[in-house]
Amino acid sequence: MRSVFCIAITVMFSLASPARGETPLAKAFADAWQRQPATAALAERQRAVAARLGAASALTAAAPSLELGVRSDQFNRNRGALESDLGLVLPLWLPGERSGARAAAEAEDVALAGRAESLRLQLAQLVRDAWWGWQAQQNEVALAADRLGAARRLRDDVARRFAAGDLSRADLNQADGVLSQVRAQQAETEAAEALARYRLESLTGAPAAAADGQSEAFPAQVGEAHPLLREWQGRADLARRNADLARVQSRSNPELAVATRSDRAASGERADQTWALSLRIPFGDGPRHDARVATANAEAIEATVEFERLRERLGREAEASRRQVAAARQQLAATEERARLARENRGYYEKSFRLGETDLPARLRIEAEAFEAERALGRARIALGQGISQLRQSLGLLPE
Repeated sequence: MRSVFCIAITVMFSLASPARGETPLAKAFADAWQRQPATAALAERQRAVAARLGAASALTAAAPSLELGVRSDQFNRNRGALESDLGLVLPLWLPGERSGARAAAEAEDVALAGRAESLRLQLAQLVRDAWWGWQAQQNEVALAADRLGAARRLRDDVARRFAAGDLSRADLNQADGVLSQVRAQQAETEAAEALARYRLESLTGAPAAAADGQSEAFPAQVGEAHPLLREWQGRADLARRNADLARVQSRSNPELAVATRSDRAASGERADQTWALSLRIPFGDGPRHDARVATANAEAIEATVEFERLRERLGREAEASRRQVAAARQQLAATEERARLARENRGYYEKSFRLGETDLPARLRIEAEAFEAERALGRARIALGQGISQLRQSLGLLPE
């Protein structure tokens, strides 16, 4: 009896997302899947499995063969003696071989479907990694643009106070240096964003679409088998069916032959026709058969053990991902509060600096704190979206 293993993991979240259409991430995954070599070859693999199913349902173990033979005395006595043979050879199934071959072909069909799902999930991991890497770099580019604007405002304020005699040339030079540094950082982040976008587009083959702040939906409850488990379950079942088939195939297939012979002793005499029915039964393969059975058993054991280990690992990964999402939520709440306070402080110090109540070092410190708070907030948002994606990945869910 085929065992069906399922990994049932319930994931509860305090917030639920509304139903949405296809996200840019899901579109990127769909584009990437269409470009995979496995997608192009999948139809032919399915056709091969269907052909094996048809062969297992045939009446004979292999295709019948036709035997033709002629014997004459033309090259010695040349009396007109002629003997011709015509026969049909039918390879027969061994006991239990036909049902075993059909079961193996059906198991291969299931294993192929599981393999296709597993490949889709593996590709989803690559696309998710590239996608969130690009999102992180986009966040850095946006932060660099904001910091450049703040650096320009700071430089303008310093220039005004320098013109009024409140600040020295050294302060103005320091503000110009900060502006130049921010411009260099902006160029660096734009280069990193271009590289991350190239990595994503090399998978999808299409221009990367803006995410507009969207992330994947939170998984609610998952109770169906993981694609990787279905793949290895199919492999294990196929290996067991092949082992059963190998035990049955202890010898070559018997052959049933139906033949007719036309015999003429000499030229001008009447030809006699006879019929023959024969059965060819090969001996057992002995050590060769034992080797095939042992190899098939080893593959079945290996696939079964791998399936069990994979089931344990996937359960632990799902639990770890769930905890990481919960931690990312807490981190996001903390960074949002920190960014709010940093923005308020920056507004206070910008106003006081313009009024000459705050010196330049204090203004620079507040600007740096505000920038780091905004960077932490952006990274926390990316981390939460990436954590949800990784949770869906560990549960065997594709991008949506």
